[in-house]
Amino acid sequence: MSGHNRWTKIKRQKEAQGASKGRLFTKVIRELTVAAREGGGDPEGNARLRAAMDAAKEANLPKDNIERAIKRGTGELEGDAFEEMSYEGYGPGGVAILVECVTDNRNRTVGEIRHLFSKGGGNLGESGSVSWMFERKTVMELSKDGLSEEAAMEAAIDVGAEDVVDLGDCYEVRADSTAFRSVLQGLEERGLAPKEARLAWIPKSAVRIEGDAAKKVLKLVSLLEESDDVQNVWANFEIDESDMEALAP
Repeated sequence: MSGHNRWTKIKRQKEAQGASKGRLFTKVIRELTVAAREGGGDPEGNARLRAAMDAAKEANLPKDNIERAIKRGTGELEGDAFEEMSYEGYGPGGVAILVECVTDNRNRTVGEIRHLFSKGGGNLGESGSVSWMFERKTVMELSKDGLSEEAAMEAAIDVGAEDVVDLGDCYEVRADSTAFRSVLQGLEERGLAPKEARLAWIPKSAVRIEGDAAKKVLKLVSLLEESDDVQNVWANFEIDESDMEALAP
């Protein structure tokens, strides 16, 4: 089966290639700015910024844009005053959803998120209503080219990771959120430079959905991800690979 990570990856690839590329750039720039503001402008000592820079490069954001976004975060350049917000709720089929936002208008954002949950057949919940179902993790993707699952697992454990998950087209290495730098450095030293490295909210358990429920959940997730103020959407659903491909936009 395949779950939310797979769906998010499909969406990101399509955003990078399609008409929504501008929206993707906006999200990446905001993440760079907030990450630099919170942890400083040195990616070697700021795991979140390193992950944001990797995402920016994956999205083909120009180097000058990356540097300006970081400087706005550190205060070297003036910029909009963004704040981070998170929202929690349930989607169709009892799926738990965690939404991370970066906004310059708190009232606008909460109104929009509430509207999108309702429009997508879900319900916005109180703070803490679903966040307890997720764990903050370091997540890195390794190419399968010439790499067996056993070899990937051995290397990952050696550098301090907790688990390796087969996502079909790649291996996903998972580690504690505080181990981002050490795991990344360890993998790179072994010649296993990740295709992508980020901090993520991973569900402790998953809800399997199919048919109409799956279609409704993916619609709600897509509605939320298309909001300019939404940075990330995390959910605990699992869907069969065949259904995922059929429902992909």
